[in-house]
Amino acid sequence: MLPIWLYFGLVMAAVSSVKSTAEVMSHVTAHFGKALDECRDESGLSPEILEEFKHFWSEDFEVVHRELGCALICMSNKFSLLQEDTRIHHINMHDYVKSFPNGEVLSAKMVELLHNCEKQFEAITDDCDRTVKVAACFKNDCKKEGIAPEITMIEAVMERY
Repeated sequence: MLPIWLYFGLVMAAVSSVKSTAEVMSHVTAHFGKALDECRDESGLSPEILEEFKHFWSEDFEVVHRELGCALICMSNKFSLLQEDTRIHHINMHDYVKSFPNGEVLSAKMVELLHNCEKQFEAITDDCDRTVKVAACFKNDCKKEGIAPEITMIEAVMERY
């Protein structure tokens, strides 16, 4: 049996780790979201979906619109995060996430989650449809893992980007 102080230390380290990955995710989200305006017209996002997208991580936001998938492809391409087949570019994604404060704590997990979601939907041939399914899966898995950022975290770092 572990001494209580060691158990408490392990619990606090786990909580701190989850908080720091969610904080990194807030930086990634805020920076990535800056490309949305550039991609709005190209992807055909309606003003309503565009406004909703700002709340991607909230419980109420459903990741279901094909146009959102098109926007995510466009946004990802602005940062060279996709290969020609619109699947994630693992190395570029690692480097992108690592470029944020403390990003190394999240990069491997983020790539793993995205890759696992891509595998689930690889049979979908339409890139925008597949991407929106991958994004919904990714959001869900991030919430399960406890690494999804709170909206207030994202808002707190928005000014930096």
